[in-house]
Amino acid sequence: MSKDYYKILGIAEFETAENIKIAYRKLARKWHPDIAGNTPDVMFKFKEINEAYEVLSNQVKKAEYDKARRFYNYAHDNSNYHKEASSYKKTTSNPQNDNNKFKFNWEEFLGKKYRDTAFKQQEPKAPKRGEDIVSDIEITVFEAVNGVTKVINMLQTQVCKKCNGKKFVNGSKCSECNGKGEFANYKKFTVKIPAGIKNGAKIRLAGEGNKGVNGGYNGDLYLIIHVLESDNYKTVGLDTFKTVYISPFESVLGTNLKLSTINGNINLKIPPYTQNGQKIRLAECGIVQNDKVGDMIITVEIKIPKSLSKEELDLYKKLSEISSVNIREEI
Repeated sequence: MSKDYYKILGIAEFETAENIKIAYRKLARKWHPDIAGNTPDVMFKFKEINEAYEVLSNQVKKAEYDKARRFYNYAHDNSNYHKEASSYKKTTSNPQNDNNKFKFNWEEFLGKKYRDTAFKQQEPKAPKRGEDIVSDIEITVFEAVNGVTKVINMLQTQVCKKCNGKKFVNGSKCSECNGKGEFANYKKFTVKIPAGIKNGAKIRLAGEGNKGVNGGYNGDLYLIIHVLESDNYKTVGLDTFKTVYISPFESVLGTNLKLSTINGNINLKIPPYTQNGQKIRLAECGIVQNDKVGDMIITVEIKIPKSLSKEELDLYKKLSEISSVNIREEI
């Protein structure tokens, strides 16, 4: 078997679908040409990783691959055993030693293989559909709610025109593709992600996968959407939550802040004497979905600067001298 997809992803055969996805995403980030460098070796490795995931993440394709892999391992093990048994037969002096019951009938196996190959060679070159490409795309909560247009750079493969994917020309390695039978090139796509898209949703770009062979249709490009939580915003249902920091004097005197929400920018009024941890609810400033609108809940935190000027420190000292309120009298 030319490729062991489990070794390519560095996982065991019986890993769960979730572990297969985790292993793929880790390797895809490591070997992405934008990170590892846009070299032929990196692009080939990146293509192998995507090819392995495309098979192992599909239950039907995985089952077919596992069946072929087990047969290959069985045939390989029997071949090694047959070689050892033949060697033992030559060196032993016991004519009664019978290894035939352990013998794997390679003549029959190879004979069938050659017959199948000869039959295929007689057939006209049939069109073959190109492989699908599966990739991940990450968007923010804001982009998921409002929709967004993304420009992505995808790696595609194309069959070498000189050797027609056979890798060899006149018995020698193809000089055009260096014996790989294909080329890997980048192509930019402008993708419109609709408003209200869910985490894990797929967007299909028909015909934007790998090129077909012998006039076959191109494969498709599938983009899997991953909605990332923002460091500044959290979402629970249709409601959004954000923490806003203000200075001590703003908490006493009050202030107006310009605040961005999912539905646009607003002016947030912080009233005088706002306490640390106080919450402000902004009605209908949350997520819009199916004619329903959530709220936005603001948590106010008073933040002390780590460094102050001498003049500022003098004012704080003056304030401490003239202050008439003992905030710890209730303790």
